[in-house]
Amino acid sequence: MNFKEKAKAIRRSTIETIGSLGVGHIGGSLSIVDVLVVLYYKHMNIDPANPKMPGRDRLIISKGHSGPALYAVLADKGYFDKSWLLTLNRPHTSLPSHCDMNLTPGVDMTTGSLGQGFSCAVGVAKASKIVKDHAIIYTIIGDGESQEGQIWEAGMFAGNAKLNNLIAFTDNNHAQIDGFTADINCVDPLSKKWKAFGWNVIEISDGNDPDQIDTAIIKAKTSRSKPTMIILNTIKGKGVSFIEKAGYANHNMPLSQDQVAMALKELE
Repeated sequence: MNFKEKAKAIRRSTIETIGSLGVGHIGGSLSIVDVLVVLYYKHMNIDPANPKMPGRDRLIISKGHSGPALYAVLADKGYFDKSWLLTLNRPHTSLPSHCDMNLTPGVDMTTGSLGQGFSCAVGVAKASKIVKDHAIIYTIIGDGESQEGQIWEAGMFAGNAKLNNLIAFTDNNHAQIDGFTADINCVDPLSKKWKAFGWNVIEISDGNDPDQIDTAIIKAKTSRSKPTMIILNTIKGKGVSFIEKAGYANHNMPLSQDQVAMALKELE
């Protein structure tokens, strides 16, 4: 698997999906494409033909507004027809703006109310330990989302419970809906905070580098007594120059058909 080429393809699909509606959560979707690719095309024990397979690995995207990137991956993996992507957030769609487990095959938890998805992931990891199904539970949180107290309550429990079957990622793209994270409510130093909560911590300098992500996940799987937090230092809107340059304004950004064409050209 060529991770970088697959990530380009998923970014193109994400752009087309949001472009079909004309507006969407483009910045935070593009910043997590690389980790999604490494998880779904290498590490996760899943079966698109059997989305509810017992003992499957699960991914819970707590920053649920990044659903469009996940939808692009799920469609590519065969969970549903790719034509669904052009129904994003429209009436009667199965692909709402935020992830919904009751609507979308392959979505393991309804998320979007920031902080709650992470708590659910911790609960799923604990349940997996109880039933001994040997699943690995993955979850992605945002750096802005890390301002939520619920993140730290759940993190404290996970560390205390020694949930070594839980591998979390912080999409540390340094921006949130209305500003830069450091200016609004700085969450640094994330690494020291997670270590203090009893977690194994791996920080990646380039969180959009699939090879670094792959190496970190392999290392995280060797943890015997702690959950692991992988801090991904990413770029919001990664892969398309004019979206990257928009900064935090790309959180929920309008996208004209001319801009869609420009973005797709850049991603060739």
